[in-house]
Amino acid sequence: MLLSMTESSENKSANGEVCHRAINGIKPRKNGLVKNSYLHQQEQPKYCYPEEKVRHIACNGGLYNRPFNETFEETPMLVAVLTYMGYGILTIFGYLRDFLREWKIEKCHIAREREEQKDFVPLYQDFENFYTRNLYMRIRDSWNRPICSVPGAKMDLVERVSHDYNWTFEYTGKVLKDVINLGSYNYLGFAENTGVCAEAAAELTKKYGVGVSSTRQEMGNLDKHEELEKLIAKFLGVESAMAFGMGFATNSMNIPALVGKGCLILSDELNHASLVLGARLSRSTIRVFKHNNIQSLEKLLRDAIVHGQPRTHRPWKKILILVEGIYSMEGSIVQLPEIVALKKKYKAYLYLDEAHSIGALGPNGRGVVDYFGLDPRDVDVMMGTFTKSFGSAGGYIGGKKELIDYLRTHSHSAVYATSMSPPVVEQIIASMKCIMGEDGTTIGRERVRQLAENTTYFRRRLQEMGFITYGNSDSPVVPMMLYMPAKIGAFGREMLKRNIGVVVVGFPATPIIESRARFCISAAHTKEMLDMALSVISEVGDLLHVKYSRRRILPSLDRSFDEETTYEESED
Repeated sequence: MLLSMTESSENKSANGEVCHRAINGIKPRKNGLVKNSYLHQQEQPKYCYPEEKVRHIACNGGLYNRPFNETFEETPMLVAVLTYMGYGILTIFGYLRDFLREWKIEKCHIAREREEQKDFVPLYQDFENFYTRNLYMRIRDSWNRPICSVPGAKMDLVERVSHDYNWTFEYTGKVLKDVINLGSYNYLGFAENTGVCAEAAAELTKKYGVGVSSTRQEMGNLDKHEELEKLIAKFLGVESAMAFGMGFATNSMNIPALVGKGCLILSDELNHASLVLGARLSRSTIRVFKHNNIQSLEKLLRDAIVHGQPRTHRPWKKILILVEGIYSMEGSIVQLPEIVALKKKYKAYLYLDEAHSIGALGPNGRGVVDYFGLDPRDVDVMMGTFTKSFGSAGGYIGGKKELIDYLRTHSHSAVYATSMSPPVVEQIIASMKCIMGEDGTTIGRERVRQLAENTTYFRRRLQEMGFITYGNSDSPVVPMMLYMPAKIGAFGREMLKRNIGVVVVGFPATPIIESRARFCISAAHTKEMLDMALSVISEVGDLLHVKYSRRRILPSLDRSFDEETTYEESED
């Protein structure tokens, strides 16, 4: 029995588990992140570049019922070197400016200890805030932009200026109208102030008001809350479900209720902060596996079962695997069929965070489980939020009735938190019924289909232009690599000048040489909007020289979305 548990997955291709192939004798990278990952039996591209020769092909005996294509193109060496140099120069000038501030040569805007408190433990850690005051403040105008409209396909921004290098802002009184929104998580376009959902929420507000002023266990349990939870369970295909008022708290407050001391949590290295916080609060032992790397996860599972707990070597009380459906910074989709197979093999539990995937993936919009055609019962804890595809607020957990009954009495977010606002609940109910088709229309199904088409079109056009994009070809989260720190702020500003609102992300939210712009595609985007945005992105990309890709996809506008992509060698 011990031999069968420790048997390597590389030796099980005959049993339909996983096998590896290396082209030209090159083995998979040690971190398991291959440059192009095709997890389906399909033809390979006609030409591969040296940095893209490695392929990870899962011969999984039918675990995948569709092509699974994820691209993580190698960072060009020159770009990586220049990026490190850029951060080095910024660091040197940061220390110089700190020296000038210390000697009162440059005005100091940061919070500092008072003279009479200098003998106490410092409240403000100067060194820990070095990045914030010397790097982040220089490009702070790229974030926290005030919006004065519905964050739909287009939005209005309040114009602001800074005269002290972004330490403070002044409002000019002007409004930037009709800015194309490529940053909000409005995947299905339900964040709107007109239509059936908005009208239903407004009508319910007249009847119930806005606030509940009590917890679910006291006087805050409305009939609408009960209706919502039954609808969630039906939508997910599970026995029962429970709704919470905050998506972040759904993870951070419920994980400690599920596991504790003597339990083991296996967490993806790129999991969201709410999952990380929940794992830490649980006091469980935490071990991290490499992102979306099935071999890394299986090794941790094998070791956990063989060796047990540290020192005592007793078996773990529970082993819980934490993963996300769509990873919001990478645009990658969890390899759920293989993780479910591992979970069953090693008798572990699976916690799936579908914050970004629910509504945005699958033919019925029911998330990554629907996307892969799996049985919802194979996932022990199904978590998701209403802040993205449903255009509302809060989160949910679905699963077996015993699980939900337990959480109702043991979860801090269930016992102590105020109930969800009635119009928020009605927005979720109306949008969810629309997706399910229970409103008597096909609007929801059409939006799911439109989102998939917009995603495919936008990603393909970016690659044709020569940009490096990360993630899965079906993910509406599209990271586009910028790399150098100076180009983070420059890209955001230049795009806004051309009436396009984007999100730019840099270190420490990403690895230091992997700064990026992150586009979020919506079903509300028309082809004209996407074409206009792509034209501007190409123009700014030429201006800032961020078309780093060494491969080129042959443009073919009449090619169907499902046909194989063709590559040609770049002269660069």
